[in-house]
Amino acid sequence: MSHANGIGSLQQATNSISRSETKPVVQGQGAIASVEHTDQASLSSTGGLVAQALESSDVRTAKVASLQQAIAAGTYNASSSDVADKIIQSLLD
Repeated sequence: MSHANGIGSLQQATNSISRSETKPVVQGQGAIASVEHTDQASLSSTGGLVAQALESSDVRTAKVASLQQAIAAGTYNASSSDVADKIIQSLLD
């Protein structure tokens, strides 16, 4: 599953976050007090797209269940040449 849609503009979403800073205020004889400001963030719809993509799952539950049953029953058989081909292909990618 690709999360490329929407992530390319993630920089735009993070640039839209504004931050207020706390600035010290000097009060007589060296005492320093802080003036508190609240931070505010404004996110575009990109943040929602990223959150939605991270919540979804790539798992094909029906296939996983059938494989678990075959393994438990001892009937699952994987071709050694297929396994070797997949390992080599993953190393080349």
